[in-house]
Parts: sequence; structure tokens; C-alpha cells
Amino acid sequence: MSKLKKITSKLIKPKTSSVSGNGLFVETDELMNMRKYATYLQQGKNKKTYSNQVGDVKSAFKGRGVEMDEIREYQFGDDVRDIDWRVTARKEKPYTKLYIEERDREVYVWLDLSAIMLFGSNIELKSVTASKVAAFIGWIALNNKDRFGCVIFDGKKSWVFKPKNDRAYLGAIFNKISDVSKNILEQNQNSEDERVKSLKLLQTNVKNRANVFIISSFVYLGDEYNKIWTSLAKKTGLFMINVFDKLEEKAPLSGQYMVEYNGEKLLIDTSSKTYKKNYADYFSSKLKQKEIFCHKMSCNFINFSASMSFIGDLKIL
Repeated sequence: MSKLKKITSKLIKPKTSSVSGNGLFVETDELMNMRKYATYLQQGKNKKTYSNQVGDVKSAFKGRGVEMDEIREYQFGDDVRDIDWRVTARKEKPYTKLYIEERDREVYVWLDLSAIMLFGSNIELKSVTASKVAAFIGWIALNNKDRFGCVIFDGKKSWVFKPKNDRAYLGAIFNKISDVSKNILEQNQNSEDERVKSLKLLQTNVKNRANVFIISSFVYLGDEYNKIWTSLAKKTGLFMINVFDKLEEKAPLSGQYMVEYNGEKLLIDTSSKTYKKNYADYFSSKLKQKEIFCHKMSCNFINFSASMSFIGDLKIL
């Protein structure tokens, strides 16, 4: 028998930083530090990013306004849907409408910090990545002069922060996220009933036409959740941000691993090609199922890997 490996022994590679939770939890300073990355992405033509993940999050804040500002000659890159055909016919060259960008919208994040987020095989736990994504969205909202609100769920309790555009208030949200990310390491819980209640709490508080980001692992499925997603999608701009780890996507290196499921210890062997294929197929099929559901609801489904450095993946030039 080959040497027995414990899958839990290599979950986290500790990092050394005075302001870091070493990938196990998130410090307030780390969340405050996300501001500069949000700023980089909002600086215009001279700044670019090669991260599809972050780009998709940022695009949520790019909506057409409802009030027309001016009409000018069509320029490369303009949306063809904004072409003013009457002026175009009269001038015999294309003209496009410009709209005033909507401001002071509500932006809500539902942040899952329950036990299902306490997993990570490389850089950090999924709970840490999820917290950074939430902070990133908060900073973009603040810079956009939108009002940012948050519901934090730890597997049993929920904390609701009503939307405000205030930096000190954003800092208070970050403090709570940091506290919860530390506490769940010792008191990790995962009540499905409480999860549903927390999402319904979000559903009750959010207003029409708000942008709503659900940040979770989405390992839970069912009619109760589908009803909530459908309801939110009808009245808001809904974005489902799926935080996953590469070990969920691809089987670990060939060998035998001791794992625990529902209190029972199991030994799995990842050596066979069939096992590896079935492992990868299971992940991709579940992912496809979520993507199809979101497509039907006309909401956005964004994948975000916890195994990739959030900062490194931005590749800001």
C-alpha cells in the first residue's frame, strides 16, 4: 500500500504578513486594502486587467442611465443600440445617444461565511476569498457613489447592514466580516433552515432595481432556494458569484487519501483515470446546472477561484 496521505494536511500553505490572516481568516486591513484594486479598475483607458473574474464583477456597475445627455457622432466601440436613426438619416452619417450614468443605486452583498466556505487547498479558504470579493464590490460601490449594504451569514446567524454611501460605515462592515471569519474557525455551523431565513431577510430588505451579489459556494440546491433566486432576479440585477477551490474542480494527485464525511472516515484512491474523469465530470456538470438555471433567470453567474491569488490575478498594468 502506498503511503497514506491526509487530505487535510495540505489544505493551507501559510503566508507571512503582518496584516494577513494567513489564508485562514481575513483581517480588516486586508479588506481596506482592496480599495486600490477597485480604483485601478475604474481609472479608464490607460488601465487594463486580464482577469475575467474581476472584470465581470466590475461590469455590474456599468449600466445605461435613464436620462439622455447628448447626441454625438458614432465612435468605434459605441453600443449600436444607442444609435439615433433619425439624426443618422438626416446627417447621412451615424450618430449615437449618450446617457447620464445612474448614481445612488443600492448595491447589496449576501456573504456566505458558513461551514461550507471553510475549505482551501492552496492560497486561502473560500471564506477569505469571498470576503475579499465582498470588500472589492463595496469599494466600487463607494467610488461610484452608490449605497452599499451587506448581509453576513455565518451558518446560523445573520447580520444586516442597510445600504449607505459612507466610508466609516463600510469600515464597520469590514470589521464585522473580519470578526465572523475568525469566529467560524472555532464555531463553524451550517443550518439550511437558517440559510433560507437569511436569504429571505435579504429578499425583504432589498429594493427594486438594486444590484444584488450572492457570494457563496452554491453546494446547496432545491426548490426553496430557486424560489428566492427567481424572486430576486425579477426585481433586481442579480449576480451569483460562485467561489470554488481547484481541489473541487480536479482530483488531487494520484494516491490514497483519508477523508471524513458525516463523521465517518473514508479512504479514497485517486489513481485511476476513471476516478479522475468522474471527479472532474461531477464538478463540471454541477457548474453547468447552475449556469443554465441562471441563464433562464437572466441573472449573471460568475466563477471565482479561491486557489488563485486575488491580487495576482488582477495583473494590473
